[in-house]
Amino acid sequence: MANLLQILDFIGVAVFAISGGIVASRLKLDILAFVLLATFTGIGGGTLRDLLLGAPVFWVGDQTYLLICIAAGIATWYLAHLGEALGKPLRWADAVGMASYSVMGAAKTLTIIDRPVVAVLMGVATAAFGGVIRDTIASQPSAIINREIYLTAAFGGAFSYVMMVEATMPPWPAAIVSGVIAFGLRAGAIQFGWSLPGYRPPGNE
Repeated sequence: MANLLQILDFIGVAVFAISGGIVASRLKLDILAFVLLATFTGIGGGTLRDLLLGAPVFWVGDQTYLLICIAAGIATWYLAHLGEALGKPLRWADAVGMASYSVMGAAKTLTIIDRPVVAVLMGVATAAFGGVIRDTIASQPSAIINREIYLTAAFGGAFSYVMMVEATMPPWPAAIVSGVIAFGLRAGAIQFGWSLPGYRPPGNE
C-alpha cells in the first residue's frame, strides 16, 4: 500500500507539474516562472489534502517531490514546443494528473481515517486543486468550471476506488481500474466534448 501511494503521488506531481510548465510556455514566461508554476501546480492538490487531513505535508518530509517539479519545469522549458505540435498537451497532461490524484487522494485518506465519504471528496479535492492554483496564478479560465466533464471524472475515479476497496478488492487492482475510469471519462470529454446537462431554471427549457 505504501508503494502504491508513493507511485501515484509521484505520477500526479510530475504530470501536474508538466501542465504548469505548459501554461508557462503559452504565456512565454522565463525559466524561473516555469519552475515555480510547475511546482505550485504539482504540489498544490497534495498539500491541500494533507492539511485537511492533519497529516505531515508530503513534500516537506521528502524533497524528491520538489526535485520532480523542478525537473518538470526545466524539461518543459526545452520541450513544450514538441508537445504543442502533438495537440492539446495541457489537457492530456491534466487528465493524467487528475486521474492519478483522484485515486491517490482517496487512497491516502483511507489510510488515515476510515471514512469512505470523506475519502471520495478528498480524492476530488486533491485532483482539482493543483489545476485551480495553476489557472488562478496564470489568470486562465479554470477547467473545473468548464461544461466538459472534469470534476465528474475525478469523482468517478475516487468513488470507484473507495467502493472497490470497501468491497475488499486489493489496492493495486482497485487503483488501476479506478484510474482508468477517471482518465477514460476525461478523455471522452477532451475528444468528444462529453458533458452532463447544465442547470436550467424552470420555464427556460
